[in-house]
Amino acid sequence: MSEEPATRPKESPRAGPREEWKGGRLLSVLLAAKVSLLACTLISGGAFNNVAVHDTDVFALLTTMMLLAALWILFYLLRTARFPGAVPYGDAHAGPIWLRGGLVLFGICTLVMDVFKTGYYSSFFECQSAIKILHPLTQAVFVIVQTYFLWVSAKDCIHIHLDLTRCGLMFTLTTNLAVWMAAVVDESVHQAHFHSSSHGNASHSRLAPDPEREGSQVAGDCSCDTAVCQIFQKGYFYLYPFNIEYSLFASTMLYVMWKNVGRLLASSTHGHGQGHGHAPSRVSLFQETFFAGPVLGLMLLVVGLVVFIIYEVQVSGEGGHTQQALLIYYGFNIVCLGLMTLVSLSGSVIYRFDRRAMDHHKNPTRTLDVALLMGAALGQYAISYYSIVAVVIGMPRGLLGGLNLAHALLTIAQHTFQNVFIIESLHRGPPGAKPHETSPKEPCLTFANLDALHPLPTCPPTPRPVGPSPAGPQEAKAIILATRGHWRRRCLKDISLFLLLCNVILWIMPAFGARPHFSNKVEVGFYGYSLWAAIVNICLPFGIFYRMHAVSSLLEVYVLS
Repeated sequence: MSEEPATRPKESPRAGPREEWKGGRLLSVLLAAKVSLLACTLISGGAFNNVAVHDTDVFALLTTMMLLAALWILFYLLRTARFPGAVPYGDAHAGPIWLRGGLVLFGICTLVMDVFKTGYYSSFFECQSAIKILHPLTQAVFVIVQTYFLWVSAKDCIHIHLDLTRCGLMFTLTTNLAVWMAAVVDESVHQAHFHSSSHGNASHSRLAPDPEREGSQVAGDCSCDTAVCQIFQKGYFYLYPFNIEYSLFASTMLYVMWKNVGRLLASSTHGHGQGHGHAPSRVSLFQETFFAGPVLGLMLLVVGLVVFIIYEVQVSGEGGHTQQALLIYYGFNIVCLGLMTLVSLSGSVIYRFDRRAMDHHKNPTRTLDVALLMGAALGQYAISYYSIVAVVIGMPRGLLGGLNLAHALLTIAQHTFQNVFIIESLHRGPPGAKPHETSPKEPCLTFANLDALHPLPTCPPTPRPVGPSPAGPQEAKAIILATRGHWRRRCLKDISLFLLLCNVILWIMPAFGARPHFSNKVEVGFYGYSLWAAIVNICLPFGIFYRMHAVSSLLEVYVLS
């Protein structure tokens, strides 16, 4: 496709004959749906012992998908390198530096996980299928290729091979979702196996392999008895959260790229310009803050890590300290969620006095961020409402029941008010942007008498006092408004950093194994273990993703404040 002229003043809703045909976009969506259903069927089938789908079948599917996706990425990079005009525009909002930096960080941790997984399966290679070793090696290559691809091409608005590009991006996105689904199911199966067998007395025994799930190829001589094998096994399970977040980060960036295929932007976006709205400026951490938000957030982060360690030690011990561990866990979470709710409310109140213009330009990245925040919060909403029903109807007596109810109510309130604050922040213009005001209409008179239309005598000008220019009061007013605006921006930066650090610790706890949902017997006794385990295993991964996505969004809010 030929490059559009650089004089287009605005984003065009029409992009030529090929862009008007929506068949390519529909075809890519159908491809993603079919592949997703196939992957979901195999992965979910392999999670149950009474289904004749082994983990080797799942590994074979994921390995094939990652190889095909990596080959398409190489094809994309080669084609765009050979045709300089293939990417005439760049979306400045897509792939911000903190999102790409997080992708690189999680990608490195995923590579370490692949090393541990390769070492684990190599420990008893004689009785294992070769696909179990080939899978982590293929995933390592896929992660390296995809991370480079998203680092250099996340802002692309490509204008060649539109249909093929859409299908390739959707297939790569589906591959990441399949990897995410496999990791979540594997972790959930280990959690369920642990809690159903040992009733929560040893939190790390979930890492023990389930012989029935390993298939017929695992014999008695393939047990993981050596110290090195156990280190590899525990290591790659503890690195699963980073692999999960990497897949989700990559999926969001690929979706934005899919939305930008064939997109036409203004002339200022030619190449890789800024585009509509505003782009984040260069900032340094803790600049222009009161330091109250970062300090309080760091304190809660450190205290949360201590609480998490105490919880894991007491729950995994045999001294019967589960009740005390739950009291400490719920107590910390109630304090943290209560502070986050109040801080989010104060941020929304500050915006009531903020006169910055609203940014209503088309922005696929912002639209996706809002949709993910609202959608991922539904997982934690569901768990909280199920807990509220169990506590209120079951009427458990004691302090633990009251803490559980307060925790569920505060979780709902915190998610709601934090979403309101983040969404409103993302739709604000840059600092100093004034709202667009319509010019006042000229006053006019309507006369019933035609004689009144004769010209009236000109009034003499109003005498003005001789004195200093009125620019002085105007400048003083501007200085006062600027001071107030600066104060509001500093408060918003403190609020953003505080919420960011709190979301980090609230991500660490469930991502690395804290499961008070099973240690607390209220919901298990009310719903039964099977139903409650299904609710938690389906909804909790969305709640974990919500925390990390909120961290990314709050970092953007901090930069743009």
